Amino acid sequence: QVQLVESGGGLVQPGGSLTLSCAASGISYSRYHLEWYRQDPGKQREWITLITSGGNTYYSDSVKGRFTISRDNAKNTMYLQMTNLKPEDTAVYYCTASYLEQYYWGQGTQVTVSS
Repeated sequence: QVQLVESGGGLVQPGGSLTLSCAASGISYSRYHLEWYRQDPGKQREWITLITSGGNTYYSDSVKGRFTISRDNAKNTMYLQMTNLKPEDTAVYYCTASYLEQYYWGQGTQVTVSS
């Protein structure tokens, strides 16, 4: 059974930083493309970043320069370092892993940016 489990969410003040983790079981991360999405209630789900199996990274304009995605295949874990957080970054953050027809989602972790 494949599981992706996010952790590291919480409440942070504007301008602060937070790092999310996504640990996988049941798959080997090394061959998977890994992504983060987020969704605020009442809004559409937003893609924010991708790291390919080869290590190439891509970001949405909304987070470019502030967020960094990384992966540790040996630990089967991916990370999202978030800096200079803004209230509009408030959302549930989801990690995904994809390979060919396989696509897995985590359960989400809440990030709230508020003073």
